Amino acid sequence: MNATAENEPRPDLAAMVVPFGRALLAAEQPVLDAHGLSMWGYVVLSALGEEPLRTQAALAAAINADKTRIITVLDDLESRDLLVRRPDPEDRRARLLSLTPEGRRLRDVVRDEIQRGEEVWLGRLADLDRETFLRSLRTLSDAIRRSPEG
Repeated sequence: MNATAENEPRPDLAAMVVPFGRALLAAEQPVLDAHGLSMWGYVVLSALGEEPLRTQAALAAAINADKTRIITVLDDLESRDLLVRRPDPEDRRARLLSLTPEGRRLRDVVRDEIQRGEEVWLGRLADLDRETFLRSLRTLSDAIRRSPEG
């Protein structure tokens, strides 16, 4: 059993991460609201990244969402000229997605504002602890995305 410096058992990971995640989500919501984005809209814009094209099915798998559930999100983003959908020339049943220049700009602005807000939390860590925390969190996050159970 792992113990803290006071020789008490450490809390489970979920007991530490879930309240922190909720606080982060609550801090992000005003930024998203100010830009007229839902959390799912921001997730989609972020997941499309710099890749020029991605199918709706691949996007849904990448963000762990049912592909039918994100259709309304895609409709909204497309109606705002933030992304475009077009038929895949190799499979006319599939739609290829790509961000428009405005979609990239909005994603970048929102990400920058969210990350500035995260400094409230990260600023409480010493530089070395901050680097270790971010590296460790990225390692675990990447492992979850690659895991068949994730």
